[in-house]
Amino acid sequence: MSEITTAATGVGQIDQTAFRTVLGHFCTGVAVITGRGPDGPVGFACQSFAALSLDPPLVLFCPTKASGTWPVIEAAGTFAVNVLAADQRDVSTVFGSRGADKFASLQWRPAASGAPLLDGVVTWIDCAVETVHDGGDHYVVVGRVLELGPSSPERPLLFYRGRYTGTAPERGEAIPADRPLDAFLPWPVGDDWV
Repeated sequence: MSEITTAATGVGQIDQTAFRTVLGHFCTGVAVITGRGPDGPVGFACQSFAALSLDPPLVLFCPTKASGTWPVIEAAGTFAVNVLAADQRDVSTVFGSRGADKFASLQWRPAASGAPLLDGVVTWIDCAVETVHDGGDHYVVVGRVLELGPSSPERPLLFYRGRYTGTAPERGEAIPADRPLDAFLPWPVGDDWV
């Protein structure tokens, strides 16, 4: 049995480091949220994306309140969710940092809303901002789906316990020689793994 980590620092208080560590055990996909402002395209890497409703078709994502990109997207009123493929770690890194023109070395085209759709993604979702809620140090943005991208056989980029990972290959599919087996597994491989 594993040891219980106590994250409480007092009644109702949770240690932020313990909180991040525990929640890091939940594997997430990696997306880039894009929009178009008066000065051109903008975007940021996002792990906090999820489907919300089928009827009506709604999704959500959670930008930090300190984001310089979110106000541009909010003002535009539309955004695209670009679901990154397993081989797009570099795209995630570019959009996860501040500074230079994030679109300079990428191919993209505008969605019907004008939001950038990145080349090579697993799929995309074009949306209109429906509502925005307070969520502590983040906002919870609900988007109404306007258009869906095509399905793709590509595997998604995943994030687990502070690092990138991927899904396991299909049965009978060869693992690329340049990738160790544990890079495809979302859990640590021990000597008891079969």
